[in-house]
Amino acid sequence: MKKLFFNIEKDSFYGAYYPNAAKSDKAIILMLGDAVDDRMAVSGVKWFQKLGCNVLAMSPSKKDYGHHNYPLERFEAAIKYLKTQENNKIGIAGASTTGMLALVAASYYHDITLTIALTPSDFIMEGFYQDRLDGAHERPGVNESSVSYEGKPLPYLPYAYRHPAYWQMIKKESKESGNFIASREMFCESERLHPVSEEEKIKVENIKGSIIFIGAEDDALWDTCRYIKRMENRLESHAHDSQYQSLLYKYGTHFVFPQTMLESVIPLVSGLLIRFAFKSGRQNPSKCKRTRMDIDAKLSKAIEKW
Repeated sequence: MKKLFFNIEKDSFYGAYYPNAAKSDKAIILMLGDAVDDRMAVSGVKWFQKLGCNVLAMSPSKKDYGHHNYPLERFEAAIKYLKTQENNKIGIAGASTTGMLALVAASYYHDITLTIALTPSDFIMEGFYQDRLDGAHERPGVNESSVSYEGKPLPYLPYAYRHPAYWQMIKKESKESGNFIASREMFCESERLHPVSEEEKIKVENIKGSIIFIGAEDDALWDTCRYIKRMENRLESHAHDSQYQSLLYKYGTHFVFPQTMLESVIPLVSGLLIRFAFKSGRQNPSKCKRTRMDIDAKLSKAIEKW
Protein backbone atom coordinates (compact mmCIF):
# COMPACT_ATOMS: atom_id res chain seq x y z
CA MET A 1 0.00 0.00 0.00
CA LYS A 2 1.46 3.32 -1.10
CA LYS A 3 1.99 5.87 1.67
CA LEU A 4 3.85 9.10 2.33
CA PHE A 5 4.97 10.06 5.84
CA PHE A 6 4.91 13.54 7.40
CA ASN A 7 6.63 14.86 10.50
CA ILE A 8 5.95 17.79 12.77
CA GLU A 9 9.29 19.56 12.22
CA LYS A 10 9.03 19.64 8.43
CA ASP A 11 5.30 19.47 7.75
CA SER A 12 3.68 20.86 10.94
CA PHE A 13 1.78 17.60 11.56
CA TYR A 14 2.54 13.92 12.11
CA GLY A 15 0.83 11.51 9.74
CA ALA A 16 0.84 9.22 6.75
CA TYR A 17 -1.02 9.82 3.48
CA TYR A 18 -2.50 6.79 1.74
CA PRO A 19 -3.68 7.78 -1.75
CA ASN A 20 -6.37 5.62 -3.27
CA ALA A 21 -5.24 3.46 -6.20
CA ALA A 22 -8.29 4.79 -8.03
CA LYS A 23 -8.30 8.55 -8.56
CA SER A 24 -10.46 10.30 -5.98
CA ASP A 25 -11.18 13.87 -4.89
CA LYS A 26 -12.38 12.81 -1.40
CA ALA A 27 -10.08 12.47 1.60
CA ILE A 28 -10.62 11.34 5.18
CA ILE A 29 -8.42 12.44 8.07
CA LEU A 30 -8.36 9.27 10.15
CA MET A 31 -7.30 8.92 13.78
CA LEU A 32 -7.24 5.26 14.83
CA GLY A 33 -4.69 3.12 16.64
CA ASP A 34 -1.48 4.06 18.41
CA ALA A 35 0.43 4.92 15.25
CA VAL A 36 -0.37 6.02 11.71
CA ASP A 37 0.85 2.73 10.25
CA ASP A 38 -0.16 0.13 12.86
CA ARG A 39 -2.69 -2.63 12.20
CA MET A 40 -5.67 -0.65 13.48
CA ALA A 41 -4.84 2.42 11.41
CA VAL A 42 -4.14 0.43 8.24
CA SER A 43 -7.39 -1.50 8.63
CA GLY A 44 -9.25 1.79 8.85
CA VAL A 45 -7.38 3.09 5.81
CA LYS A 46 -8.37 0.04 3.75
CA TRP A 47 -12.00 0.33 4.83
CA PHE A 48 -12.25 3.98 3.73
CA GLN A 49 -10.31 3.33 0.54
CA LYS A 50 -12.86 0.70 -0.48
CA LEU A 51 -15.43 3.49 -0.32
CA GLY A 52 -13.41 5.61 -2.73
CA CYS A 53 -11.50 7.85 -0.31
CA ASN A 54 -7.91 8.92 0.00
CA VAL A 55 -6.85 8.70 3.65
CA LEU A 56 -4.53 10.76 5.82
CA ALA A 57 -3.84 8.96 9.08
CA MET A 58 -2.83 11.22 11.98
CA SER A 59 -1.69 10.76 15.58
CA PRO A 60 0.13 12.90 18.17
CA SER A 61 3.47 11.26 17.35
CA LYS A 62 4.95 7.86 16.59
CA LYS A 63 3.29 5.17 18.75
CA ASP A 64 1.84 7.68 21.20
CA TYR A 65 -1.79 7.39 22.23
CA GLY A 66 -1.54 10.06 24.90
CA HIS A 67 -3.27 13.36 24.19
CA HIS A 68 -2.05 16.49 25.92
CA ASN A 69 -2.32 19.96 24.42
CA TYR A 70 -2.63 18.46 20.90
CA PRO A 71 -2.38 21.56 18.64
CA LEU A 72 -5.47 22.02 16.47
CA GLU A 73 -3.25 23.84 13.99
CA ARG A 74 -1.94 20.45 12.89
CA PHE A 75 -5.32 19.83 11.27
CA GLU A 76 -5.06 23.15 9.46
CA ALA A 77 -1.70 22.07 8.02
CA ALA A 78 -3.11 18.65 7.11
CA ILE A 79 -6.08 20.21 5.32
CA LYS A 80 -3.77 22.48 3.32
CA TYR A 81 -1.77 19.45 2.19
CA LEU A 82 -4.88 17.51 1.21
CA LYS A 83 -6.01 20.41 -0.96
CA THR A 84 -2.70 20.31 -2.85
CA GLN A 85 -3.58 16.70 -3.73
CA GLU A 86 -6.80 17.82 -5.45
CA ASN A 87 -9.06 16.68 -2.63
CA ASN A 88 -12.21 18.76 -2.99
CA LYS A 89 -14.00 17.05 -0.12
CA ILE A 90 -12.38 16.55 3.27
CA GLY A 91 -13.80 14.49 6.13
CA ILE A 92 -12.53 13.44 9.53
CA ALA A 93 -13.08 10.31 11.62
CA GLY A 94 -12.05 9.26 15.10
CA ALA A 95 -13.00 6.85 17.85
CA SER A 96 -12.96 7.25 21.62
CA THR A 97 -10.71 10.17 22.55
CA THR A 98 -10.13 10.90 18.88
CA GLY A 99 -13.90 10.86 18.33
CA MET A 100 -13.91 13.89 20.61
CA LEU A 101 -10.93 15.32 18.75
CA ALA A 102 -12.66 14.89 15.38
CA LEU A 103 -15.61 16.94 16.61
CA VAL A 104 -13.38 19.69 18.01
CA ALA A 105 -11.31 19.92 14.82
CA ALA A 106 -14.42 20.06 12.62
CA SER A 107 -15.87 22.82 14.80
CA TYR A 108 -12.80 24.96 14.04
CA TYR A 109 -12.06 24.11 10.40
CA HIS A 110 -15.00 24.42 8.05
CA ASP A 111 -13.29 22.77 5.09
CA ILE A 112 -14.28 19.55 6.87
CA THR A 113 -17.70 18.55 5.54
CA LEU A 114 -18.05 15.04 6.98
CA THR A 115 -17.41 14.30 10.66
CA ILE A 116 -17.58 10.75 11.98
CA ALA A 117 -17.34 10.44 15.77
CA LEU A 118 -17.38 6.97 17.32
CA THR A 119 -17.96 6.90 21.11
CA PRO A 120 -17.21 10.61 21.58
CA SER A 121 -17.68 12.88 24.55
CA ASP A 122 -19.47 16.22 24.21
CA PHE A 123 -16.79 18.01 26.20
CA ILE A 124 -13.06 18.48 25.89
CA MET A 125 -11.23 15.99 28.07
CA GLU A 126 -8.31 16.73 30.31
CA GLY A 127 -4.95 15.79 28.82
CA PHE A 128 -3.43 12.42 29.61
CA TYR A 129 -0.17 10.52 29.11
CA GLN A 130 0.52 6.85 28.48
CA ASP A 131 4.16 6.87 29.53
CA ARG A 132 4.14 4.21 32.30
CA LEU A 133 5.18 6.72 34.97
CA ASP A 134 5.43 4.88 38.31
CA GLY A 135 4.09 1.77 36.58
CA ALA A 136 0.75 3.38 35.64
CA HIS A 137 -0.37 2.70 32.09
CA GLU A 138 -2.07 6.10 31.93
CA ARG A 139 -2.05 9.27 33.99
CA PRO A 140 -3.53 12.77 33.76
CA GLY A 141 -1.36 15.67 32.76
CA VAL A 142 -0.62 18.64 35.01
CA ASN A 143 -2.87 21.57 34.09
CA GLU A 144 -3.04 20.27 30.51
CA SER A 145 -5.98 19.98 28.19
CA SER A 146 -6.21 17.23 25.59
CA VAL A 147 -6.32 19.97 22.94
CA SER A 148 -4.69 23.38 22.44
CA TYR A 149 -5.21 26.26 20.04
CA GLU A 150 -2.85 29.15 19.35
CA GLY A 151 -0.53 27.83 22.05
CA LYS A 152 -3.17 27.80 24.79
CA PRO A 153 -4.91 24.74 26.28
CA LEU A 154 -8.65 24.69 25.59
CA PRO A 155 -10.92 24.55 28.67
CA TYR A 156 -11.47 20.96 29.77
CA LEU A 157 -13.35 18.76 32.23
CA PRO A 158 -10.82 17.78 34.93
CA TYR A 159 -10.62 14.13 35.94
CA ALA A 160 -11.91 13.18 39.37
CA TYR A 161 -8.52 11.77 40.38
CA ARG A 162 -4.86 12.70 40.11
CA HIS A 163 -1.80 10.50 39.64
CA PRO A 164 -1.42 7.78 40.95
CA ALA A 165 -5.05 7.44 42.12
CA TYR A 166 -6.28 7.98 38.53
CA TRP A 167 -4.93 4.66 37.22
CA GLN A 168 -5.57 2.86 40.49
CA MET A 169 -9.28 3.73 40.26
CA ILE A 170 -9.46 2.64 36.60
CA LYS A 171 -7.87 -0.69 37.53
CA LYS A 172 -10.32 -1.11 40.41
CA GLU A 173 -13.35 -0.32 38.23
CA SER A 174 -12.11 -2.61 35.47
CA LYS A 175 -11.66 -5.54 37.84
CA GLU A 176 -14.98 -5.05 39.60
CA SER A 177 -16.94 -4.63 36.35
CA GLY A 178 -15.37 -7.58 34.54
CA ASN A 179 -13.94 -5.46 31.73
CA PHE A 180 -10.36 -5.32 30.51
CA ILE A 181 -10.64 -1.53 30.79
CA ALA A 182 -13.42 0.54 32.39
CA SER A 183 -13.62 4.17 33.47
CA ARG A 184 -17.31 5.02 33.25
CA GLU A 185 -17.67 5.56 36.99
CA MET A 186 -14.64 7.85 36.97
CA PHE A 187 -16.17 10.05 34.27
CA CYS A 188 -19.47 10.19 36.15
CA GLU A 189 -17.59 11.20 39.29
CA SER A 190 -15.66 13.82 37.31
CA GLU A 191 -18.93 15.44 36.24
CA ARG A 192 -20.34 15.22 39.77
CA LEU A 193 -17.35 17.07 41.17
CA HIS A 194 -17.13 19.48 38.27
CA PRO A 195 -20.32 19.87 36.18
CA VAL A 196 -19.40 20.52 32.56
CA SER A 197 -19.29 24.24 31.88
CA GLU A 198 -20.28 25.95 28.64
CA GLU A 199 -16.68 26.78 27.79
CA GLU A 200 -15.70 23.09 28.11
CA LYS A 201 -18.44 21.87 25.76
CA ILE A 202 -17.66 21.12 22.12
CA LYS A 203 -19.35 23.70 19.89
CA VAL A 204 -20.90 21.15 17.54
CA GLU A 205 -23.16 23.85 16.08
CA ASN A 206 -20.07 25.25 14.31
CA ILE A 207 -19.51 22.03 12.34
CA LYS A 208 -20.38 22.13 8.64
CA GLY A 209 -21.76 19.41 6.39
CA SER A 210 -22.68 16.01 7.82
CA ILE A 211 -22.08 14.73 11.34
CA ILE A 212 -22.43 11.08 12.32
CA PHE A 213 -22.41 10.20 16.02
CA ILE A 214 -22.00 6.52 16.93
CA GLY A 215 -22.27 4.92 20.36
CA ALA A 216 -23.63 2.05 22.46
CA GLU A 217 -25.30 2.05 25.86
CA ASP A 218 -23.02 -0.70 27.17
CA ASP A 219 -19.88 1.41 26.68
CA ALA A 220 -17.67 0.70 29.71
CA LEU A 221 -15.38 3.71 29.33
CA TRP A 222 -17.94 6.50 29.47
CA ASP A 223 -21.63 7.18 28.90
CA THR A 224 -21.26 8.12 25.27
CA CYS A 225 -24.98 7.79 24.46
CA ARG A 226 -25.76 10.42 27.10
CA TYR A 227 -23.07 12.66 25.65
CA ILE A 228 -24.41 12.19 22.12
CA LYS A 229 -27.95 13.01 23.22
CA ARG A 230 -26.66 16.19 24.84
CA MET A 231 -25.04 17.13 21.52
CA GLU A 232 -28.33 16.44 19.74
CA ASN A 233 -30.08 18.79 22.18
CA ARG A 234 -27.40 21.39 21.63
CA LEU A 235 -27.84 21.23 17.86
CA GLU A 236 -31.61 21.54 18.26
CA SER A 237 -31.24 24.64 20.43
CA HIS A 238 -28.50 26.40 18.42
CA ALA A 239 -28.49 27.64 14.85
CA HIS A 240 -26.30 25.35 12.77
CA ASP A 241 -25.42 24.60 9.18
CA SER A 242 -25.14 20.82 9.29
CA GLN A 243 -27.10 17.60 9.08
CA TYR A 244 -26.57 15.08 11.83
CA GLN A 245 -27.31 11.40 12.29
CA SER A 246 -27.02 9.45 15.53
CA LEU A 247 -26.44 5.71 15.42
CA LEU A 248 -27.18 4.64 18.99
CA TYR A 249 -27.40 1.02 20.11
CA LYS A 250 -28.07 -0.95 23.27
CA TYR A 251 -25.16 -3.32 22.62
CA GLY A 252 -21.85 -2.74 20.90
CA THR A 253 -19.33 -1.87 23.65
CA HIS A 254 -16.73 0.86 23.25
CA PHE A 255 -15.55 -0.80 20.02
CA VAL A 256 -18.39 0.24 17.72
CA PHE A 257 -16.31 -0.20 14.59
CA PRO A 258 -17.80 -1.27 11.26
CA GLN A 259 -17.77 -5.07 11.19
CA THR A 260 -15.63 -5.44 8.06
CA MET A 261 -13.09 -2.97 9.45
CA LEU A 262 -12.79 -4.96 12.67
CA GLU A 263 -12.48 -8.21 10.72
CA SER A 264 -9.47 -6.83 8.88
CA VAL A 265 -7.76 -5.95 12.18
CA ILE A 266 -7.91 -9.54 13.42
CA PRO A 267 -9.05 -11.80 10.57
CA LEU A 268 -11.38 -14.70 11.48
CA VAL A 269 -11.35 -14.04 15.24
CA SER A 270 -12.36 -10.36 15.47
CA GLY A 271 -15.26 -11.20 17.77
CA LEU A 272 -12.86 -12.69 20.30
CA LEU A 273 -11.25 -9.28 20.79
CA ILE A 274 -14.57 -7.78 21.88
CA ARG A 275 -15.31 -10.71 24.19
CA PHE A 276 -11.88 -10.47 25.79
CA ALA A 277 -12.04 -6.72 26.30
CA PHE A 278 -15.61 -6.18 27.49
CA LYS A 279 -18.07 -8.05 29.66
CA SER A 280 -21.00 -7.11 27.42
CA GLY A 281 -19.09 -8.50 24.46
CA ARG A 282 -18.95 -11.87 26.23
CA GLN A 283 -22.57 -11.78 27.33
CA ASN A 284 -24.06 -10.40 24.10
CA PRO A 285 -21.73 -11.39 21.24
CA SER A 286 -24.40 -11.77 18.54
CA LYS A 287 -26.11 -8.49 19.49
CA CYS A 288 -22.78 -6.65 19.44
CA LYS A 289 -22.00 -8.11 16.02
CA ARG A 290 -25.39 -7.05 14.66
CA THR A 291 -24.61 -3.53 15.86
CA ARG A 292 -21.29 -3.51 14.03
CA MET A 293 -22.89 -4.87 10.87
CA ASP A 294 -25.56 -2.17 10.99
CA ILE A 295 -22.92 0.51 11.51
CA ASP A 296 -20.97 -0.91 8.57
CA ALA A 297 -23.96 -0.66 6.23
CA LYS A 298 -25.19 2.77 7.36
CA LEU A 299 -21.76 4.38 7.54
CA SER A 300 -20.81 3.03 4.11
CA LYS A 301 -24.01 4.45 2.65
CA ALA A 302 -23.39 7.85 4.25
CA ILE A 303 -19.83 8.05 2.90
CA GLU A 304 -20.91 7.04 -0.59
CA LYS A 305 -23.61 9.74 -0.50
CA TRP A 306 -21.03 12.31 0.67
